[in-house]
Amino acid sequence: MKRNWKMSIIACLAACVLLLAACTANNNTGGSGGEGDGEEKKVLRLNNGQEPTSLDPPEGFDSVSWVMVNNLMEGLTRLDENHQPQAAMAENWDVSEDGKVYTFYLRDDAKWSNGESVTANDFVYAWKHMLDPEQAYQPAFLAYVIEGAEAYNSGEGRADDVAIKAVDDKTFEVTLTSPTGYFLNLLTNPAFFPVNEKAAKENPEWFAEAESYVSNGPFKIDSWSHDKELIMAKNPEYWDADTVKLDQVNWAMVADTNTEYQMYQSGDLDRSSIPADNAKDLMDSEELVTEVQAGDQFLRFNVQKEPFTNEKIRKAFAMAMNRDDIAEFIRGIGEQPARGFVPYGFETPSGGDFREENGDLVQDDPEEAKKLLAEGMDEEGWGELPAVTLTYGTNTANERLAEGIQSMLSDNLGVDVELQTVESSVFSEEQTKLVYQLFRGSFLADYGDPVNFLESFTTESSSNRTGWSNEQYDKLIADSKTESDETKRFEMLMEAEKILLDEMPIMPLHFYQHVYLQKPHVKNVVMHPVGYLELKWADIE
Repeated sequence: MKRNWKMSIIACLAACVLLLAACTANNNTGGSGGEGDGEEKKVLRLNNGQEPTSLDPPEGFDSVSWVMVNNLMEGLTRLDENHQPQAAMAENWDVSEDGKVYTFYLRDDAKWSNGESVTANDFVYAWKHMLDPEQAYQPAFLAYVIEGAEAYNSGEGRADDVAIKAVDDKTFEVTLTSPTGYFLNLLTNPAFFPVNEKAAKENPEWFAEAESYVSNGPFKIDSWSHDKELIMAKNPEYWDADTVKLDQVNWAMVADTNTEYQMYQSGDLDRSSIPADNAKDLMDSEELVTEVQAGDQFLRFNVQKEPFTNEKIRKAFAMAMNRDDIAEFIRGIGEQPARGFVPYGFETPSGGDFREENGDLVQDDPEEAKKLLAEGMDEEGWGELPAVTLTYGTNTANERLAEGIQSMLSDNLGVDVELQTVESSVFSEEQTKLVYQLFRGSFLADYGDPVNFLESFTTESSSNRTGWSNEQYDKLIADSKTESDETKRFEMLMEAEKILLDEMPIMPLHFYQHVYLQKPHVKNVVMHPVGYLELKWADIE
């Protein structure tokens, strides 16, 4: 289905992905250094914000990892400059008449950075590794469109029953459970990248150091000083190496946005996110770049912890927000308030916009919020509301947002909320264990279809993290994935979103967008709405 990523998709804090694409034509520092053919190297300097969680494709399922992985690796398809899937490791493919069997033909010149050929077996190995139930990789659910994948990943089936196979070294076949119109788009997600089977079997930690990392994308790892800097170099073995203009990419790992901005000002970075305290002044900068991003920021309610066991109290908290103020004053970077969960920019079969057609599903209404709070407390027999703690991962942007929410709940609902900050890696791990009561969440699209947002809250989804479950919701999402009529499929998704926000296990706040500063000599860096920074076409002039 054709996707229309409008400029109105608003989205995720530049701090979320923070992939500061920086560059200077005369920078020789780090990595290989030196000059080639008498010309100065083209070095793009970026800030990743922190050490990547992992550069193993299925394990690094987060913004600080997949940005690097997307430039080191490549799947069967790759998003182009217009954010549409194009031929990549596969130069072409066939689809059966029933839309369920895809046969991909790999390029003869598809090679790994060590010179070995990329084979169909590398894809078989990587995808079954992703689905291995013992690994418990978060993105495994994305592959459930493949016959046998869910059963194997859930421990109820065998790896041999997953319907993928190497017909020969350069032919890879996949059988789906049903026709899936977004399948080629789905395959651009880093979770579906291949892994060099030989290298992985010789060294299970092949992805952990520069010396052992084997890539097949536009770049390879030149050096890696953990928690400090990672340097990429152009990969001469890449099939489309002639398109790659950059010689080197230097990634810093600086978490503080104020420090990052100072590095940009001093010339140590050529791309920077915008510190909240400087947003008002910098929004008029000639170096400001604003791009669409499919994602949103929200709060999760743990529906298994009081007082959020009560639906009316959850709705009261959600309606006590002033989302316009959150977008304009707390965020301050031109984003849109979120009164639904699916962002703007997804084209419906009728040519409309999903968000506009499904309307505002949560209202800002302090008076109604007070009424619902009183009714909920009365239903529970509470004379006093149980104590509430809002938890968020440690960074300045999260703190600013949490303080704003705390103030709104106090002013509009008369509720005092305690704030708790947790180190990011601990916060991420404990969310899945339902440790927290009320806590910050964010979502960046994994691929370009609205079902990706809504499938996160099915009962079995690892992204749910609320304790909420609804059989009708689960059925609508499951049925939508087997529905070949796009009009009916979108109707199912719209109905599911209404159920989600009627029972309110989450509180949408705002949609994201990419907002950053970039030096004028940086050209053709592509930021895909799904959150991947694309350097294949980047240049320095």
